Amino acid sequence: MILALRALGIGDLATAVPALRALRAAFPDHRLALAAPRWLAPMLDLVGAVDQLIDVDGLGPYQWPPLSPDWAVNLHGRGPQSHRLLHTAQPRRLMAFACPEADHHNGPAWRSDEHEVRRWCRLLAWYGIVADPEDLALRRPPPQNLPIGATIVHPGAKAAQRRWPVERFAAVARELTRRGHRVVVTGSSGERVLAVEVAARAGLPDSAVLAGRTGVGELAALVAHGRLVVAGDTGIGHLATAYATPSVLLFGPVAPALWGPPANRPWHRALWAGPVTSGRAVPAARPRQPGRTDPPESPPNPQPGDVHPALAALSVAQVLAAVREVEETGHELLAAR
Repeated sequence: MILALRALGIGDLATAVPALRALRAAFPDHRLALAAPRWLAPMLDLVGAVDQLIDVDGLGPYQWPPLSPDWAVNLHGRGPQSHRLLHTAQPRRLMAFACPEADHHNGPAWRSDEHEVRRWCRLLAWYGIVADPEDLALRRPPPQNLPIGATIVHPGAKAAQRRWPVERFAAVARELTRRGHRVVVTGSSGERVLAVEVAARAGLPDSAVLAGRTGVGELAALVAHGRLVVAGDTGIGHLATAYATPSVLLFGPVAPALWGPPANRPWHRALWAGPVTSGRAVPAARPRQPGRTDPPESPPNPQPGDVHPALAALSVAQVLAAVREVEETGHELLAAR
């Protein structure tokens, strides 16, 4: 058995797809188990490389079922906690970045300036396994009872600093509706209040609010058969990349060079104001949720709950201009799908 750890969210799993498929190709006679949150299970059929999901949400402590993995592969982080968690599964060998704190001296050095997709491909390459960072496509699920050709506005994000102001999302949704888009507003159940506010300010009907009504599988289907995605730096943007659905993604404080769509796909636009280190932060919409820690380049001045200045610097006009650009570029692509 090969045990891979990626106990994170939708976008995190999407960025690990090339590495997971490379592990499947490298070990065709082994069972590939993924340690990840159970709620991500619907994505496994879309990835197509994983045989088993082991429910791990975060870094434990955790009691593993009987596994005896030949390899444990750390696709979660740099350690030491993730390394130590995998050691408790008692693998014969560990494939991970070098981490002296976890007494793991094998493996390549961690780089903080590396795109998340390429990071895991480089890890596997160090161990002699070739992974293609362009191998990001997911299987396209049927639309079920979801709208086809919808423009998806997704205002939420786990960290408040990564949420563009609600009134700006509403202004974009209102203008896209005027242009003839069928706009729906998505999010988790915890983001439904936020989605309802965006829809109300945009003049959208209650039926346009899908937040809290779509699980992972339904959200993937909505994006796969959608017209456009407008969102922040969060998981739905990675689904847009996986399905080649035109997207405009708003970044801050993390640069798109680290988490954004591939630069060679012009039907995706990642907007970023650069490493803004000063400026007025914008109060974030409620409800707030704790999120991942900002990277080192994030300035210390924004207060918890404030939109990061790099994100606040992006205007409605910039987003609408980017929408026009990706729609013009993606017109032939959409016609062919």
